[in-house]
Amino acid sequence: MPTFLVAGSIAYDMLLSYDGSFADGIDTEHLDELSVCYVTRHMERHHGGTAANIAWNFALLNQPVMITGSVGNDGGDYLRRLEDKGIDVSLVQKRDNHVTPTAIIGTDSDERQVTFFHPGADRETTAPDVAPLKEKLSHVLVSPHSVTAMNDTMHACQEQGVPYIFDPGQQTLQFSKDDLIRIVREADGVIANAYEWSILSNALGWLPEDAIDYTGFIIVTHGEHGLSIQTGEESIVIEAVPTDNLVNPTGAGDALRAGLVTGMGLGWDIRDAARMGAAIASFAVESASPQMEEFDIKKMYERAEKAYGKALPAL
Repeated sequence: MPTFLVAGSIAYDMLLSYDGSFADGIDTEHLDELSVCYVTRHMERHHGGTAANIAWNFALLNQPVMITGSVGNDGGDYLRRLEDKGIDVSLVQKRDNHVTPTAIIGTDSDERQVTFFHPGADRETTAPDVAPLKEKLSHVLVSPHSVTAMNDTMHACQEQGVPYIFDPGQQTLQFSKDDLIRIVREADGVIANAYEWSILSNALGWLPEDAIDYTGFIIVTHGEHGLSIQTGEESIVIEAVPTDNLVNPTGAGDALRAGLVTGMGLGWDIRDAARMGAAIASFAVESASPQMEEFDIKKMYERAEKAYGKALPAL
């Protein structure tokens, strides 16, 4: 069975829910005097971070997964939690002179989000040594965290011939155009949400049909509207799996990535891989926490088959 490595942030999340629209509180004609306060009725503190969330979902799918990133002097309990879930944390770096990264994420009624992120220990994250692991790694998923660490991790993958997927998140503008071109050209593929892709494509000056000349696939997620896939051979649209119990969208994209990359690592057709990603994401939005405590693979398969009219391949 292939092993997956997720590089990214390991963080504490403070999730705030605002009953209304963030846009209603912003006067676009007076942005130079912006002073906004949104009173939220709901607040929760959770374990989060892109790498930890993605790895958690790999573990929910019973896939061998390793994680690399950094925690601070308050991260010991978090690492034990990840280990208890079966996640290999041997590559996680501990920085006692920093706190663990912390994100404060506000979500309004229209699912718009505003995030404040304190990187803490992630400022000192260094790239893992992938050379001893290259024979067993299926894919390295490089998700948003320290730009230096992201760049160095992808460079190490390039040197060792380890396939990686570029998941830039909101870090795109921190890379030079030359770096972005090199990263995309060497990547197995790119995955981003619609807003992130717009930033990336503008930075590159490429449309999807241009970028696909340089990489294996481009996947753009559209929340409740599903995701689009561009390969060298075809364009594919995968509808979202419906849910009637939307609780919090935070973490849905991380779940989708785990399901998608799991399917790809197992050699599935990219449609089936994307459908599993969409199916597990439909459960993630029903959870208050970005790391679901309860998950039933059988129910995921049933939900996917109902949505798409065919069964997923066996894990």
